[in-house]
Amino acid sequence: MTKEEIIASGLLELYVTGSLPQDDIVMVERAIAQNPELISEIERIEQALMNLSEVTGGNVSGAVWGNIKEQTAKVRTLKPSSKTNWSAITGWAAAVLCLAGLFWMMKTNNDLEEQIQYSNSEKEVLEEQLNIQESELTETSELLEMVRSKDFKAITLPGNEAVAANAYATVYYNEKEDIAYIDAKGLPEPPKGKVYQVWSLKMEPLTPSSIGLLTNFESNENLFFKVENIPAPEAFGITLEPEGGSDSPSLDQLYTLGMVTP
Repeated sequence: MTKEEIIASGLLELYVTGSLPQDDIVMVERAIAQNPELISEIERIEQALMNLSEVTGGNVSGAVWGNIKEQTAKVRTLKPSSKTNWSAITGWAAAVLCLAGLFWMMKTNNDLEEQIQYSNSEKEVLEEQLNIQESELTETSELLEMVRSKDFKAITLPGNEAVAANAYATVYYNEKEDIAYIDAKGLPEPPKGKVYQVWSLKMEPLTPSSIGLLTNFESNENLFFKVENIPAPEAFGITLEPEGGSDSPSLDQLYTLGMVTP
C-alpha cells in the first residue's frame, strides 16, 4: 500500500489504539520504516486522541462505554491490499462518527449539569438574602411595636449648637425595666477611632453615668441601639469619645442632650 492509501484506510488510527492484529501491525511498521512521513501522521492522531481525552475528562459511564464497544465491534480489521478497501473505511468512519457523537452528548450533558448547579447556587443565595430581609423586617416591626407601646417614653435629644447643630437622637425609655433604645439616625457617622457614648445624667450636682456605646455604627442599618441598667436619669446625653469609651464625658464633644420630663 502507498503512504496515501495507508493514511486513507484508517490503519494508522487502529495502530495507535492497539486494535490491529499482529500481521497488520508488521505491515504498518514496515510502511512506517519505508515512509518516515507517516510518523508525523501518527503523532497527529495521538495528539487528537489526547485532546479528546482532555475534553471528556475521563468521566465516561459504563453505559456509554458499552455503546462505544457495541458500535466499534462492527468495524472490520483492514488487510493489506493493492486496492482501497472502501467498506472497511466506511466502517471506520461510522465508528469515529459514533464516538464523536457520544462525546458531544457527554460534553453537552456536563454543560447542562454545570448550568443547573449554577442556577441552584443562585437560587440558594437569593433564598438566603430573602430570609435575611424577612428576618430584618420582622425585627424592625417588633422593635417599632415595642417602642410605640405605653411602657416606653420618647425623649428627644437635640443637637449641641456648638458642636453639631444639625445632630439629633431619640431615646425610647422604659422606666419600669430600666432599659432604653437609642435611635441614632440623626447622628453623623463617627470618624475612625471614635465611638458615640450614651450617658445617664443627674443634673444637680452634674453626675454622669455611662450606659453604653453605640458600636458598629456603620454596619447597623436601622441605627437602633439597646442600653440597660439606667440609674433614674434626669437627662440623656451622647458624646463622641475615643474607641472603647471614656470614664467621664468629653463635654467639648457633647453632640446631643435632652431632659427627661416627668
